[in-house]
Amino acid sequence: MILVTGASGFVGRALLAALVQSGKPTRACCRSRNLKKLDGAELLTGIDLTSELNFEALLSGVSVVIHTAARVHVLRESSANPTLAYRLMNTEATLRLALEAANRGVRRFIFLSSIKVNGEETQPGQPFSTDSVPCPQDAYGQSKWEAELGLLQIAEQTGMEVVIIRAPLVYGPGVKANFARMINWVEKGWLLPFGGVKSNQRSMVGIDNLIDLLIVTTRHPAAANQVFLVSDDEDLSTSTLLMRLAFALGQPSKLITVPEKVLLWSAKLIGQYASMQRLLGSLQADITKTKQILGWSPILSVDESLARAVANQRK
Repeated sequence: MILVTGASGFVGRALLAALVQSGKPTRACCRSRNLKKLDGAELLTGIDLTSELNFEALLSGVSVVIHTAARVHVLRESSANPTLAYRLMNTEATLRLALEAANRGVRRFIFLSSIKVNGEETQPGQPFSTDSVPCPQDAYGQSKWEAELGLLQIAEQTGMEVVIIRAPLVYGPGVKANFARMINWVEKGWLLPFGGVKSNQRSMVGIDNLIDLLIVTTRHPAAANQVFLVSDDEDLSTSTLLMRLAFALGQPSKLITVPEKVLLWSAKLIGQYASMQRLLGSLQADITKTKQILGWSPILSVDESLARAVANQRK
């Protein structure tokens, strides 16, 4: 049986649906109590991984855990101590679950981590790889990095296999936050000031590609105790991404060129400097190791993934 944590989240929901469709015995847990029952899966709702749990009920009969539950970026932070909040969920709860899993004979623990473990920005043509020295720049990235270190230590001490997958921005049907806003900008036909942002390169991963890789790592023998990066294997500049979104939407591309210094200055005035830096900067992931060791490649192209994302957004 496969246990999926974070089953009400963006990745967790898609993963659960794919596992059920494939006929794999699946148990899913999430904090929300509103997750709809899905034929073919055992659902455990109201599960807070940071609190005391009945691990026997959670892990009994489980051979593989796919851990997608996480405290992700919070746009409007309400915690008095965000660093502690990230660490409690992303590090401590992860390691406690993994240790309990190892003690109960779980064969493999798959951890969905983040490219932010590597850092926030790359120079064009110099992507992060699994050999790059980790350099997390915020509490979220740091909490994921600490979890990775602890998981590898648990693997060494217990013999349970660990697989770590660092994902960049994930998009697809039901995507929210900044990517959904970008779709909205293009669909409304707004003039967008990113026509000159052509030299940056950013890796992304469509949800279908990420789910496919997660499922591959449940069974591939060479995945054990490895760290993998994932992407669509085609990196895009900001202007190219917006043009490809426009094509997927059947809309004309309405881009104008504004100097990057002006964009940064304007963003700083409205408190969006960090967001603008991401739109202007590069963040690339080299997935050569993933393709070579696992024999894996993305099942959908960028354009196919964008078409699925915008079709869902319009519903």
